[in-house]
Amino acid sequence: MINALGLLKERRFLPLFTTQFLGAFNDNLFKTAMVLFATYSVFNDAATEFYFNALATGLALIPFVLLSALSGQLADTYDKAGIIRIIKTVEIGIMLFGGAGIVVAKMGYASAGVGMMLGAVLMLGTHSTFFGPIKYAILPQHLEEDEVLGGTGLVEAGTYLSILLGTIIAGWVTIETAGLLTLAAAGLGWVSGRFVPAAPRVGARLKLNYNPFTASWRLISNTMHIPRLFWAICAISFFWTIGSVLIVIFTPLAKNVLTSDERVASLMIATFSIGVAIGSVVINAMLKGEISAKYAPASVIAMAGIVVGFSVESRLWIPAEPGRLYDMATFMTMPQAWLVLATLMAIAITGGMFVVPLYAFLTTTVTKDQTARTVAANNIVNAFGMVAGALMVIGITALGVGPADQLLFVAAMGLVSAWIAQRLHRACD
Repeated sequence: MINALGLLKERRFLPLFTTQFLGAFNDNLFKTAMVLFATYSVFNDAATEFYFNALATGLALIPFVLLSALSGQLADTYDKAGIIRIIKTVEIGIMLFGGAGIVVAKMGYASAGVGMMLGAVLMLGTHSTFFGPIKYAILPQHLEEDEVLGGTGLVEAGTYLSILLGTIIAGWVTIETAGLLTLAAAGLGWVSGRFVPAAPRVGARLKLNYNPFTASWRLISNTMHIPRLFWAICAISFFWTIGSVLIVIFTPLAKNVLTSDERVASLMIATFSIGVAIGSVVINAMLKGEISAKYAPASVIAMAGIVVGFSVESRLWIPAEPGRLYDMATFMTMPQAWLVLATLMAIAITGGMFVVPLYAFLTTTVTKDQTARTVAANNIVNAFGMVAGALMVIGITALGVGPADQLLFVAAMGLVSAWIAQRLHRACD
């Protein structure tokens, strides 16, 4: 078996890894830069900032709900590499539109500019919807069976490292520079996408169903009736529900609870991304190539406990003087800051250990002609969960529940995830 990192030398894996890395970087850089711009330069109200972050998250997820079924059908019907090339071409146009929104906002038309940027986020969600099933479904076609877990772990680690890079850059550059960088990354992604080896259809050609509602229902029902897939998809979806709540919380929490500037907010999200990448590698080493959910319940229980600790830490934080925000240098000199970052890292590591084997499980327990549709069904359910998470943040914020207490909801969801993961493990025994 080729060592997982050795796959990065392989033509059958490196172009896909690079294309995915650049796409995730682009998506996250643009969205984070927009959220930071709106939070720190447009809005000046904690509740409004929560609502805006939830709206941005929800818009990115709408395409997953409506179009995942079609994307899975297309990926199982046509050459996956060919679809990648089309997607990456469209991405360049999306970034041009998003860049135009930035220009409009900086010209003084903030509402119109932010509206255009939100439109670009919606289109980037569509881009990710069509790319999502492919990035996992293509692995069993290009990799040996004992390489799939390692390849999945690398894709996940690369995704979160790209999120890390995009998040850090978003906090340190102007929004105009962020727009130029996203356009450049889209161009590089277009080039790398052209080197992905062919991955033609496996099995009979499908009759495509273009109705998003009936297609989604049939796709989910055809997948979720299988117990092992039902529990795997439920576990992954609960994880991403938790993730969506955390991402919505992070920036307003950094500004209004930790009283810190946008660079600290980006550092928090970046720390979380590093942790998930580390967790992806750690669990691959622990399982030694075996595709199993045996460590999932313990991982997510640990995650829930650490989230409770993070809630306590945020309550004990010493805020800055009224009207002032800690900058990065001041934040890093505070002893509490290192505990906050270490706790975030621990949450993310345990989260990565929980979710990565579940994705590998999805792509290896079905036949190769069904992998894209299985991942697409998972994406639909995930999107519903993440939308529910964003709506939950909106609802409990309206009820006056602050970020520290919202973290307790996250911990409770972690316990539900542990129960689901245990059911999955038993279903596979």
